[in-house]
Amino acid sequence: MSAATEMRIGDVTTTAPVPMLDVQDLVKTFPVREHRGFRSVQRYVQAVSGVSFAVPPGTALGLVGESGSGKSTVGRCVLQLLAPTGGSVRFEGRELIGMPRKELRKLRREFQMVFQDPYASLDPRMTVGAAIAEPLQIHKVPGDHEARVEELLDLVGLSPDHARRFPHEFSGGQRQRVGIARALALNPKLLVLDEPVSALDVSIQAGVMNLLEDLQGELGLSYLFIAHDLAVVRHVSDSVAVMYLGKIMEIGPADQIYTKPAHPYTQALLSAAPSPDPVSERERRRVVLQGEVPSPINPPSGCRFRTRCPKAEGKCAEEEPLLIERGTSHPVACHFPETIFVDQGAPVSFQPSDR
Repeated sequence: MSAATEMRIGDVTTTAPVPMLDVQDLVKTFPVREHRGFRSVQRYVQAVSGVSFAVPPGTALGLVGESGSGKSTVGRCVLQLLAPTGGSVRFEGRELIGMPRKELRKLRREFQMVFQDPYASLDPRMTVGAAIAEPLQIHKVPGDHEARVEELLDLVGLSPDHARRFPHEFSGGQRQRVGIARALALNPKLLVLDEPVSALDVSIQAGVMNLLEDLQGELGLSYLFIAHDLAVVRHVSDSVAVMYLGKIMEIGPADQIYTKPAHPYTQALLSAAPSPDPVSERERRRVVLQGEVPSPINPPSGCRFRTRCPKAEGKCAEEEPLLIERGTSHPVACHFPETIFVDQGAPVSFQPSDR
């Protein structure tokens, strides 16, 4: 039975399941030095600024944004590979920030990471079997490690004979499957997947994505799926959070994010993804963003997206929009979001705004 917490709504007390992962007001800054003539000035990069989300057991959250948005930093802070500057990261109700190193080491069996680059995440001097067995040895897991390695290779669609080979003997897709097998060695409950298919050919991506989807259903895993392409996480994620310059711009159920995006930035990301239907590809309008992403050392006042937003007004520079529902059925950090109109219970399909 999963853990639960009591919640009081009016005069009624109910129980709600504890999220597998609960992140609240996560902050991460990096110190940098700027040289101005003969002087050196200490500045700070605001990589993550007050990010909050939850991943219920057995579900997947897609964390999406362009390069430099802070999404990979969030993933590393969640796993405590980077020490957060502030906020809270709870795994099954247990606070990870500030947890003693010995206790955290034991808990690491429950959450693992699959890295972006399968070429760099495997030691070229170790056989695939040794790489997969290494977590079992580190955590002193009893049993036949060789049999467990063969079981894991079969689980990810590779032959047990591959255990004796070295990483350079595999293709990129096969190497990523090895990385997934290694992450599953300790039977974790949560996987943080940091751009797991971005380094692979398009023809290989679908196979790895199908594997991840099958593994989630078979093993009951929870995913934090980090990607820069909304199309990649579409069929894996139950919910999606869109990040820009260290903040979440929009978060909600995947079907709402994809069919009725409320934030101009989400609309732009979706319009950039190609459509498999040539007719709809010719007819649809592109949302083209002007300018470059501002520096995280000195982000814009108010809304961080306002310098590239076609809807920006004076209020956007003066007041930072909160991540709340604004008649959009899911939270959005925008003063002028796209409104979802409902006709007899059926939402009208999304059309880009002309404002």
